[in-house]
Amino acid sequence: MNVSRTLAGSAVIEGTCEPGFEPVLEVFTENFERRREVGASVCIHAGDRVVVDLWGGFREPDQAQRWNRDTVSVVYSCTKAATALCAQILIDRGQLDPDAKVARYWPQYAAAGKEDTTVLMMLNHTAGVPALRAPVPRGGFNDWDYVTGRLEAEAPFWQPGTKTGYHMFSFGWTVGELVRRVSGQSLGAFFQEEIAGPLGLDFWIGLPPGKNPPIAPVIPYKPEPGDEMTDFVRALISDRESTPYLAYLNNGRHDANSPEAHAAEIGGAGGIANARSLAAMYRPLANGGGVDGRTLLSRERIDDMARLSSEAERDETLLIPTRFGQGFMLSMDNRGLPTGNSVVIGSGAFGHVGMGGSIGFADPDAGLAFGYTMNRLGGGILLNERGQGLIDAAYRCLGQGVAGST
Repeated sequence: MNVSRTLAGSAVIEGTCEPGFEPVLEVFTENFERRREVGASVCIHAGDRVVVDLWGGFREPDQAQRWNRDTVSVVYSCTKAATALCAQILIDRGQLDPDAKVARYWPQYAAAGKEDTTVLMMLNHTAGVPALRAPVPRGGFNDWDYVTGRLEAEAPFWQPGTKTGYHMFSFGWTVGELVRRVSGQSLGAFFQEEIAGPLGLDFWIGLPPGKNPPIAPVIPYKPEPGDEMTDFVRALISDRESTPYLAYLNNGRHDANSPEAHAAEIGGAGGIANARSLAAMYRPLANGGGVDGRTLLSRERIDDMARLSSEAERDETLLIPTRFGQGFMLSMDNRGLPTGNSVVIGSGAFGHVGMGGSIGFADPDAGLAFGYTMNRLGGGILLNERGQGLIDAAYRCLGQGVAGST
């Protein structure tokens, strides 16, 4: 069913929605009408069918340009899944061993107490380098060699493997440098050659020269009256030496909207994509590892990487309960905490959220591949009611209740 729906304020929702998935369209509409959505896209695959592919709103708050079919945006930590998937391909080929010490592939990293760090620890957020301690110069995160050099010299925040702490930005360089050293290609180039190109994705980890897709700028989150302060925010405000502060704010004044950041290969938070591409990236992972006659990963590798690999009652960085597979977030039902601290997906699902509320994930049990992107950030690092509402509606349409519950 083709969709063309005009909302108050001249916003338009367009795309397609198969019969039976109208509840997703209704939630998407409500996000604009009731939850201050500015521009967004959502896409859902059920098995081999694209059952929802919607976009709408505006690229910028001034409403000068509509969000169209090809609009993309910065998807923040959804990029971690793309980075992890690059590493998983190398693991599947026997070129990268998750149980090996990082020093086998990256000798310079074995310093300052990190000598026994394994590849798996880098993938599951237990490596102990969630941040850099000394100040990062302005624009430093746009310089791959600078950051990897700093990580080589950095002492771990805890003994690697003993605690879980979200590697907010650093994941992109710790895992991405392994991809670079093993494959001989930069992270962004490997991702394009092995994943984005073959799957036809509008998804980049570092925009190449001459590539100018319609990018919707990030609209920062603005606290509202009644917002409950989280422990993470308290740490940002009160302690400049805390792990949350260093992981989030010691970033060289990183500007996600700058051309320099768009061009940089920031594998932890700099990917540029839309919902269609996020969902298409997860489609093979939701359907046994292959799509259209091409195998992306073996079923055995998917099963292994999606298993619980680390968890914490109080994550060293986010200060909330967290659960991770090998580079992917698993369901984190923290709905008793303030909004922005939870992501509720099926028990066998895996994926990754992006700061402010974007998400992509696969649920092999349901044959579901899901993507949602937007430009106006919500509060918190994980999901808010816009993305979670779309997920809940998708599961209801598949007859599985709210977020995979029965």
